Amino acid sequence: MSTHILMVVSNPSTSTTVGGPVGFWASELVHPYDAFVQRGYDVTVASPDGGRVELDALSDPNDASGYSVSDTLSKTYLDRPDFRALLADTPALAGLALEDYDAVVICGGQAPMFTFQAATDVHAAIRQFYDADKPTAALCHGTSALLYVRNDDGTPFLEGKTITGFANAEEDQADAIVGQTVMPFRIEDEAVKQGATFETADPWAPFAVHDRHLITGQQQNSGAETARLVIAALEG
Repeated sequence: MSTHILMVVSNPSTSTTVGGPVGFWASELVHPYDAFVQRGYDVTVASPDGGRVELDALSDPNDASGYSVSDTLSKTYLDRPDFRALLADTPALAGLALEDYDAVVICGGQAPMFTFQAATDVHAAIRQFYDADKPTAALCHGTSALLYVRNDDGTPFLEGKTITGFANAEEDQADAIVGQTVMPFRIEDEAVKQGATFETADPWAPFAVHDRHLITGQQQNSGAETARLVIAALEG
């Protein structure tokens, strides 16, 4: 039987801090996606609300800024009409039979920080996969979804767990580049408040953490490492 992976990206939104459109980060979808399809897995790309999803502009290798021009893998996929079609009409989480999937990966980008608090289907999916002892992964700012998940007794899902995610040191650098505070809160601070152990590597270095069924990646350069841990959990 085929292995089925569910990858979740945020629906588009508008930043309440710097203004302008925000979406998901290309490499955080593409790099794990490529690792999974190379293993012969079937991958579904979904979103909380369904429909068209959009890239963070700076993550697009074709963007005029040139910020991600070196991300040749994402460019290869984004130049493919069949892959672009997946992003033009994603299924909504609520319409999927989650029990048919073997693992879930929550991708990041800027939009999760403004949309995942209200994305209750994402919160429920995290609990469903984790409680079923299936690999439950989140990457970069996608780890913000974990902050809203609660155990049956109301305690934070993250309490007592070891994770990573977009680190304070990386937020500091992003804020300095933009010249103002970019994100409405910091994942590292909020996770620690909820009783998590938050591990990080050097800023922008590929890094991921595996704690029981929970797998987390630090930032946009950690997609392949996150996928490696998911694959190891599925095949180990």
